[in-house]
Amino acid sequence: MRTTGEPSLQVLAALPGATIQDGGRFGHQRHGVTPAGPMDWAAFQTANLALGNKPGAAALEIGAGIELACLNAPLPLAFCGGAYEWRRDGHSLPSSARLVLQPGETLSCRPGPQASREFWGAWTYCAVAGGFATPPVMGSRATHTRSHLGGIDGRMLQKGDQLPAASNDAAILAVTREEGEIDATWLTPHRSPAPINLRVIPGPQDDYFSREMIERFYAGPFRLTPVMDRMAYRLEGPKIVHAKGYNIVSDGIAEGAIQIAGDQQPLVLMADHQPTGGYPKIAHVIRADLGHLAQARPGASLRFTSVTLTEAREALFALEAAILTTPRSIRPFYRPPTTESLSRVNLVDGVIDALS
Repeated sequence: MRTTGEPSLQVLAALPGATIQDGGRFGHQRHGVTPAGPMDWAAFQTANLALGNKPGAAALEIGAGIELACLNAPLPLAFCGGAYEWRRDGHSLPSSARLVLQPGETLSCRPGPQASREFWGAWTYCAVAGGFATPPVMGSRATHTRSHLGGIDGRMLQKGDQLPAASNDAAILAVTREEGEIDATWLTPHRSPAPINLRVIPGPQDDYFSREMIERFYAGPFRLTPVMDRMAYRLEGPKIVHAKGYNIVSDGIAEGAIQIAGDQQPLVLMADHQPTGGYPKIAHVIRADLGHLAQARPGASLRFTSVTLTEAREALFALEAAILTTPRSIRPFYRPPTTESLSRVNLVDGVIDALS
């Protein structure tokens, strides 16, 4: 397969929320640098795994939608995540797929109507073979917009941006056959049902709440408000009243921490969380369920269930095992025929005598 330069994607249009993310920027939180990384790490890893990439290879995280064009050379890519509508050159695609985008072809996505009905599907991911080759900052390509680090100038993507890929001929051959492209799809193993039940580890400041308030927290339900971004999701529901006040000595924050501030409502810290915080944390969402929460849309109903550390580890191992089944579940899907594809196949099987 001949190429005319390094493969890349050009952004034709980008709505809010589109950034470059890799596995995260770790080891710098003590200096006030947030890890960032994907909101739904399970979907992010699934897209990379479908291409044989390393789990933390840089990929596109897409919020409200994007339109891209392939430049220079064929580019293998894979996408999956929430309930989004994907199109190649205007032709509808499955919500999770692997394909080779040819130079000049376009790829676009936007949240589908199913997401609105089910309050599910806030993020989707597009990975390319080898990952995106944007410049690393402090050892990571992850975008953190508040500190202007990583990605493209530390900001959301915009029209005209060119995203270089680390793809090569070997990567292209890995997802093609001699007779042409393989267009493939699969069912993602981590789709969250509604209403959403999130498993949490209690603490570390659950002693700032009475037994009655803790029971109220687990009884719920809570509703996800429109006040949500990559930093935090604000919930609305039963008031969780503090027993010892709502100020603590600031300590480290981990993704999934559930703070109860002075408004007595849960605030769940997400991928772009601040390094430290001074409100009591009643619990932490377990890693296996972070993607479930991330994919929730405003209006979604949520409840919390307390689990042990052992149960949290088992849930994580089970999800990781399910993600590893992705290569075995990939199946070809139908692509509308083109003149080029029809020329490669024999459309006539034998001769029929119209007079017999």
